[in-house]
Amino acid sequence: MSSSSSDIVVESAPVVPAPPGALPNGLAAFLVFLSSGAVLVLETVSLRLVGPYVGVTLQVTSAVIGMALAAIAYGAWMGGFLADRRNPRALLAPALVLAGIATAVTLPVVRYAGEVLRGGAAGAVLMLTALAVLVPAALLAGITPLVVKLQLADLRRTGQVVGRLSGIGTLGGITATLVTGFVLVAALPSTVIVLGLAVLLGLTGLGLRAYLRRRAGTGLPGPARVKAAVAVLGLAGAGLSAVAPNPCDVETAYHCARVVADPHRAGGRVLYLNSAQHSYVDLTDPTHLEYAYTRWVGLVADLAAPAGQRLDALHLGGGGFTVPRYLAATRPGTDNLVFEIDGGLVDLDRRELGVRTGPDLRARVGDARVLLGGEPTDSRDLIVGDAFGHLVVPWHLATREMAGEIRRVLRPGGIYVQNVIDAPPGRFVRSEMATVAAEFHYVALIAPPWALAGDGGANFLLVGSDSPLPLARIIVALRGLPEPAVLLYGDELTSYVGDALVLTDDYAPVDQLLATA
Repeated sequence: MSSSSSDIVVESAPVVPAPPGALPNGLAAFLVFLSSGAVLVLETVSLRLVGPYVGVTLQVTSAVIGMALAAIAYGAWMGGFLADRRNPRALLAPALVLAGIATAVTLPVVRYAGEVLRGGAAGAVLMLTALAVLVPAALLAGITPLVVKLQLADLRRTGQVVGRLSGIGTLGGITATLVTGFVLVAALPSTVIVLGLAVLLGLTGLGLRAYLRRRAGTGLPGPARVKAAVAVLGLAGAGLSAVAPNPCDVETAYHCARVVADPHRAGGRVLYLNSAQHSYVDLTDPTHLEYAYTRWVGLVADLAAPAGQRLDALHLGGGGFTVPRYLAATRPGTDNLVFEIDGGLVDLDRRELGVRTGPDLRARVGDARVLLGGEPTDSRDLIVGDAFGHLVVPWHLATREMAGEIRRVLRPGGIYVQNVIDAPPGRFVRSEMATVAAEFHYVALIAPPWALAGDGGANFLLVGSDSPLPLARIIVALRGLPEPAVLLYGDELTSYVGDALVLTDDYAPVDQLLATA
């Protein structure tokens, strides 16, 4: 019996040389990381650019995301198309420089167009968000396919090259989103972020051009007059950015804010947040309530306890601190605790609106829903809901679960009042009234009679308690106010609300309910 053996030969994979035009791997990764991250910076900051003109609603957020995705899709398609027909090395530097110019030009374009497109109409939202995102993001999205084309040596490495660069691009987007949302927006105005990004892209493009010229003699294509035109366009964009109207005196992490003096009242100041009148404060008279809905809140607060008696009051949303200042003045010793998500707005109130925090007026920065969960049971006599994102009550503050938490924190006999804004056909105010009524046994609604008849948008004040409300006294007090207002309760209120949807944490389509028919 014999045996035989044979040698086993293991062949190593052949080393695939880099393609002639390939970039160093580190440089390729950097360009993909930067361009992908820059798209997400633009997307995040665009919400702040368009917010002063069309608000920050679900529709606006959806439009910004949709436009960014459209830019990525068309930019990647166009970049791949050009990569197969032109030398990608000759296109990379111009794409970065043009993306920088387009980013800088975004500022004046959005601000001039925003003055024309003010309001929340769907067409205005789509047009303004397109102007904010589409062109620079599309240029940036075209960089990845150009780099991929340069790095491909043969088909055996296609998956590796594409997968690696795709992953790096995704990491760039994630990093940019987190840094912008957690750091840049809180630390810098939108103008600085946008212009800083434009400069970074432009300098990167010029640096890449110089590098490629040294290595292979490739620079910006075209005659000198083309380069001169690009330079002039960049300077024009920078100049327009400098003179474009800025709707903000102060940019906080959440708002474009400004304070305007009332020419008809010496101490009067109007606080605008994202172009909407939000609060009115009289610096010399804290008992002055300018807006009708604040008079309704003051009226209910006046009837919540005997005149002058202190209250433990909680305010969900600070704004200009109008109602907390009123209670501090009319009921000395009242404990006013204000939950305000925007710390920058609290600082502005202190500087411009004369807010002085202390033992009787405390401000706690954070989300009202989260902070409310930490409040003791049966600890407040009055809770005032006046939190808005532009003209919309944040959905998580409008649900039955939120109303249940408010009821838990209120003492027996305590009163909850909530300000909402709605327009015909009034679906949101009806749903929110149904939601509050699901948790409070005694409810009422204060509103202008013309708004209840469906003749226009207005503020509505929802009132709820676990004890009978002083309805007769509210009716009498309403008759003494300058503007006519109606109190709905009982069967009349039930008829008005009808079978409206009760909002829950699982289903609260606030923005859709607010959409006009």
